[in-house]
Amino acid sequence: MAKNINKMLKQAQKMQSQLMKAQEDMSKKEFEGTAGGGMVKVVLNGGQEIQSVTLKPEVVDPDDVEMLEDLIIAAFQNAQEKIKETSDGMFGGITGGMNIPGL
Repeated sequence: MAKNINKMLKQAQKMQSQLMKAQEDMSKKEFEGTAGGGMVKVVLNGGQEIQSVTLKPEVVDPDDVEMLEDLIIAAFQNAQEKIKETSDGMFGGITGGMNIPGL
């Protein structure tokens, strides 16, 4: 029985090490979200922090600020979806599909 516990502990330590490496790798990646056919671009890092926002001049209409706001939100959400897809792929392979809170 002690062998099984030691084996489980070693597996857990290996998984923890892999998760920490994957989190570090994710934080270094950048994810680009776009909206309006590329008129609005938002770049987030793997920690979902905004790195940049790029607007094509023709999308800036002072008479329709609401549309621009919607496009920025859509681009941000698009980038977040890409982060989630990448994260699910990276962490799912490590955890074997276990649902671990916070990942």
